[in-house]
Parts: sequence; structure tokens; C-alpha cells
Amino acid sequence: MFSMLFLGSFAALAVLCLLPLGLLSLAFWIWMLIDAIKNPRLDGNQRIIWVLVIIFIPCLGSLIYYFAGRS
Repeated sequence: MFSMLFLGSFAALAVLCLLPLGLLSLAFWIWMLIDAIKNPRLDGNQRIIWVLVIIFIPCLGSLIYYFAGRS
């Protein structure tokens, strides 16, 4: 009985911690995707490559674009 209660509270805690992290990750991904599409410093081919990188490698691609592609 105690183990079931522990697992239930652990699952609720995991959801409460991971849900905001997932939403922040999604918001960051959308922000980087829109920034790559609208970035005037990128020419057509660079823009297409960055958008594809961000779409197909979401977390890592967004971080790489944030640190390398925006400058």
C-alpha cells in the first residue's frame, strides 16, 4: 500500500516538474524556428538549412542556432 502511494506521489511530482520544462523547451524551439525564418542576415540557402536543422534536431538544433546562427 505504501509503495503505491509513493509511486503515485512520485508520478505527480514528476509531472509537475517536467511539464513546465517541456513547455519552456517547446516555446524556445518555436522562438528559434521563427527567428531563423525571419532573420534578415541569412540568405535563402542558409535559412533553409537552419530551418531544417531546427525542425529535424529540435533541442540540439535550437541550441546550436541560438549560439551560432543568430550572430
